[in-house]
Order: sequence, then structure tokens, then C-alpha cells
Amino acid sequence: MNLPLEGVRVIEVGQALAGPLAGAIMADMGADVIKVEKPDGGDDARGWGPPFSDDGVTSLYFHSQNRNKRSITLDLKKAEDVEALHRLCETADILIQNLRPGVVDEIGIGPATMLERHPRLVYCSIWAFGATGPMRMKPGFDPLLQAYGGMMSVTGRPQDPPTFCGASINDKGTGMFCVIGALGALRRRDITGKGCLVDTSLFETAVHWVEGQVNNHIATGDIPQRHGTGGAVIVPYQVFDCADRPMCLAAGNDRLWARCATVLGHPEWASDERFAKGAARVRNKPVLIPLIAAVLATRPRDAWIAALEAAGVPCAPVNDIGEVAASEQFAAIDIMQDLPGSGPRVVGLPISFDGERPRSARGAPRLGEHNAEVLGLS
Repeated sequence: MNLPLEGVRVIEVGQALAGPLAGAIMADMGADVIKVEKPDGGDDARGWGPPFSDDGVTSLYFHSQNRNKRSITLDLKKAEDVEALHRLCETADILIQNLRPGVVDEIGIGPATMLERHPRLVYCSIWAFGATGPMRMKPGFDPLLQAYGGMMSVTGRPQDPPTFCGASINDKGTGMFCVIGALGALRRRDITGKGCLVDTSLFETAVHWVEGQVNNHIATGDIPQRHGTGGAVIVPYQVFDCADRPMCLAAGNDRLWARCATVLGHPEWASDERFAKGAARVRNKPVLIPLIAAVLATRPRDAWIAALEAAGVPCAPVNDIGEVAASEQFAAIDIMQDLPGSGPRVVGLPISFDGERPRSARGAPRLGEHNAEVLGLS
């Protein structure tokens, strides 16, 4: 298939997740992504296991975030290797870096230097806490930003301690925002002929995820609290225990609530002034939720899901990862791919073009595998 980023060259200087994910997304969309790694061990994520691939050395995690790339090794503390990077940037459209804050300026590849020498370059910096402010030089990992950015304070049940989201949501979100910014900057370069600096950070991403709670706090002064599996402004919109297993119920408006109440055997709830309108249900949530819970506990989950779906009420089983992977819908979207060569089976790009999902043309590279090809080194 003709991929949208064919002809675009990306230089990725970084490791772990946010920067490599941004590179992987661009690679899957057709860009030529050259991953610059330190000679001594390369990206730390190569060793983030188990599980490891068949070679027993490279982690499955590294394969999933670095497929479709070429790897070169440069010691950017050496002037000659920095100059080699400059030569590469003469052929590049985008540079992504998520090194420890301050390092790029120390070694002479900061944005001011690079954009002066390569004015058409789109230079993408991924920070932990942002490009400005008193914490700009602090390093950061996803759980630290889930804590500092407020996400933990609104995740989990009220009686439990602040809860960590199981996915690396700030790293992954920041990688995606980096791609969005880079593609926007490329579009502007098409018009102006000039590249630019694109900054994003895990902290800005964390704030984005809780934007509703922040907006509400700024407007009211209230501190948002944890609601367990429930929503703060929609009721019922949460997980309930059935007679055997849990399910999620999302009656997102008054029409759906009326249908839901009928399925639950209490159509009178839809006209009860305490529950008829959304705002009233939120105010009377402590009364309504136990009533719903008591009804749902009387029948098995599959029976409730069948009845609710027949009435057009959104609901879903609470699956574990094995159940997700074994589901018919998972098979239907065909998102898994076998990486070429001896690469493992991994989740692919969650985007299709004209009904076709891009597939990786190559697996994750060995450390320095493409030195000769890219740099002309022996």
C-alpha cells in the first residue's frame, strides 16, 4: 500500500517509550526512521523483560516499540559522532529526542543549534515536566507523572489509596502528541519552507487527561474526588457486580436511562423526580446506585447484557486481557502482526488507510545493525 509518510525521514534520538513510540507510529505510516543509540547497550528498553524474543536478549517490549526502524550507534559525547548526526539531519525532515533534560544542549544538539544549521528540520523535544518552569530540568517516568499530574487522585474507589493506571498512559499519550505536532509542523513547512521546534511533555499530557476535572476545579474551587468505576457527571455510568461477574453499564442520557430502568424492572425510576433527569441522578447517586446494584446482583451477567443490548442500552462485560485477546471483535479488527524475520507477534498501528492497516516491513533492529548502510561505517 502507499503509505502517507513515504519519503519522510525521521531521526530518533532517545529511549524508553515516549520517543520510540512516536518513531514507531511514523515508521508504520511509511517514514524512514533511523534510531540513534548509544554504543554501550543501546536503548535501555532492549533489556526490559522478560519476556524476551527468541534471541534471549532483546525484550518483547523493545520489539513492539521499535519495529520498522533502522538502528545506528553514535557516541554523542564525541564531536565526530555529533558531526555524523548533523550529516544525517541534512537528509532528514524530523528529529525526535527525549533525552534527559539538558543533555542535548550539553552535547551541542539542542534546538537552537540544530535549527540554525538545519532550518527545514522539525525538531521535536519530549520533556518530563515541560520546556519551561521550575521543574523543567527534572527527569520523569510515567508513574511519577500520574502522581504529580493528579491522575492518581481521581482514579480508584473513594476508600482506597490513589490508584495507578495499569497502562503507561502519559508516555503513550505524549508519543502521540509528538506525532501530531510533528505532522502539523510538516504541513506548515509545506507552506513556509521552514521547520520549527515542537515541544511536548508527560506533564502536559497528564494535565490533558484530567482536563475536565481541572476545568471544574477552576470554575468551582472544588477538589474532584475518586468515584471508583463511576463517572462524576453521568449516572449510571460504572461497573456493577452481577450474580456471577461484573459488567459496565453506561446509560449516558435520559432516554437511555428510561430504557435501562425498564429493563431493570423499575420503569417508575425514569419518572421519579429524584432520578428522571441527569443532574438529579448525579445529586441522588448515593440513593440510586445501591438500588441498581441490588437488582443487577439477582441475575448472571450474560442475561443482563442480552436484555440491555436488546433495549439499546450500552453495556459491556469487564474483560481481563486474555478475554480481550480471545474475543471475536479482537480477531475482526486484525490488529496483531507477526514482525518480519524472527520477530514476535505484536499489536500493530491502531489506524487504517482505505480499510487497510499498515504492516511493518521489518522487525526491530539489532543494536547498530544499520551502521554501514546509513553511515558508511565498516
